[in-house]
Amino acid sequence: MDINIFNPTFGGLLSAIVVSFLLGVIHGITPDEHTWPITFSYAIGNFSTRKGAEAGLVFSLGFTVQRAIMSEAFYFIFNYGLFSIRDFIQSNTFFALVYFLVGLAMGIAGYYVKYGRFYPHLELNRLLRGKKGQFEHKHEDFYKKNVSNKMAIIHGLIAGFGMGAFALIIFTVLAPKMPSPYLGFLPGAIFGIGTMVTQVAIGAVFGTAMRMKKLTEKALQFLARYISSSVLLYGGLVFMFAGLISLIFPQILSLGISTGIGVYNINSIDMGLLLVIVTVGIIGIFSYITGIRLVRKKYLS
Repeated sequence: MDINIFNPTFGGLLSAIVVSFLLGVIHGITPDEHTWPITFSYAIGNFSTRKGAEAGLVFSLGFTVQRAIMSEAFYFIFNYGLFSIRDFIQSNTFFALVYFLVGLAMGIAGYYVKYGRFYPHLELNRLLRGKKGQFEHKHEDFYKKNVSNKMAIIHGLIAGFGMGAFALIIFTVLAPKMPSPYLGFLPGAIFGIGTMVTQVAIGAVFGTAMRMKKLTEKALQFLARYISSSVLLYGGLVFMFAGLISLIFPQILSLGISTGIGVYNINSIDMGLLLVIVTVGIIGIFSYITGIRLVRKKYLS
């Protein structure tokens, strides 16, 4: 059985299944822009080990379904000569659109957690009467909603359209070589399950980290909602900006600085890795520090 996860070839059905699963596991572990920022946001927002793991599971379920569909699609694309579709899906333009849509979904989810609605809202009656609009609300009126599993699964479906190195191997090397069109979905589905295994574990770790603060239930709930909404809302804006810039200057997506590490996702400093660093590393940490200060002021003073 030919197993080579760094330069895979189709060595038979069993080999393809094993390689797909191992690639999925590595994909879930490495900081990928289409998984880590989203799993982090939803897991933190649920503030418990079990709920964090559940967030990782639900997001990965949507991701797995989408990857299975794309895998089946690429079987037909390669075996029936639909190369114009393939070229578009693999283009920087398509990748930029995915960034924008992922960011839009993140922003909507974050706005919902923070303000309790899915769309910007102004109280027109107050404005017409010369009173202030939504900004008249007190701070404690915000952060009333939890992140939901419905949001996570939709987010997974959208994020699955990302076409990184892992996806290219699954869709262009393994899926087209499946012995039957009825098995075209298999590499994508197995890849998604591999990702799910690690994302469930990562979600549990993020959820447990929230419990370690030993805060009251209300304080913990506020902190979790504050961090998750901030990462989703502002991280979403970053993703949307990256998508728009990439649409205008698609060559940006081809730029990268090698790290010398022979592992996909961390082998170069590129747009994807920068998005993870900004969303989880900068916005996430800043939101945590700010959230702790608010909790101390609101619940511990």
